[in-house]
Amino acid sequence: MNVAKALAEELGGRGIRVNSVSPGPVSTDLWLGDGGVADVVARTTGTDREAARAKAVASIGGLATGRFTTPEEVAAVVLLLASERAGNVTGANVVVDGGLVKTV
Repeated sequence: MNVAKALAEELGGRGIRVNSVSPGPVSTDLWLGDGGVADVVARTTGTDREAARAKAVASIGGLATGRFTTPEEVAAVVLLLASERAGNVTGANVVVDGGLVKTV
């Protein structure tokens, strides 16, 4: 985030915008696929993948939305930031985490 903010400051005068996106748990193979986080937790705790996923989410504070972010939701934020609709947005960090992070 600090690099994005520094670059936004340095390049803003040239019309170059720099932002960052910070996704939380995203429903990808890293979390939910074979050998992913849910499988590792399931093996460790002797439970199934879905119970392990719920346990992993609870252990990191829970998601206000009750679900993982989809890759398409992260992509939508990136597309918005890259578009002229966000033409005066630079140096921002957008958190896409289903309410995981409870502080600002």
